[in-house]
Amino acid sequence: MSTTTNRRQFERFALAPMYTPINARLLENEEYTLEGHAYNISEGGVQFELDHPIAPGTPVALQITLPTGTDSADIGPGRSVFVFANIVWIDDEEPGPVRIAAVFTRFARLGDRERLLRTISSGRYSRAA
Repeated sequence: MSTTTNRRQFERFALAPMYTPINARLLENEEYTLEGHAYNISEGGVQFELDHPIAPGTPVALQITLPTGTDSADIGPGRSVFVFANIVWIDDEEPGPVRIAAVFTRFARLGDRERLLRTISSGRYSRAA
């Protein structure tokens, strides 16, 4: 029996990385120049990978393109969620892409939080460990 306490405020949901592209930019840049894939997401943050590390503590802007569902409203550019976040950890022990976790500081557009919550509460995604 495990006695580990879950300290997370929000439940995480696993995503299929090949269907969940993520674009990142440092706040001093206007263009999203870093591309990767999301592995899991919650209302409060995301775990993803990029080819280049971003140091913990760095504020970033993220565009997370949510996977499409059966609902026709889930297609096109409206399925992206834009957030501002802070990098909280990186795992660059292995060669290749760097695993990164970010905590959301705020949603960038009206409706982004609701779009994310609607997607993760749809029942299509399994809980992440």
